[in-house]
Amino acid sequence: MGKEKRFEIVEEEGSALSDNGRRQIFRDKETGVNYLYIRMGYSGGLTPLLDADGKPVIT
Repeated sequence: MGKEKRFEIVEEEGSALSDNGRRQIFRDKETGVNYLYIRMGYSGGLTPLLDADGKPVIT
């Protein structure tokens, strides 16, 4: 049997080919931490989502 995936896509919008890029929010199923991934053309970036106090958003 296959191993269960650790990350799930919670939300996504946009297109990598548009000026605003593609935005996705991933959630780590083990820790609950949410990450923002943005891709525009051939580049992209990943960062944890932080609340107003600078702590990771956990759901």
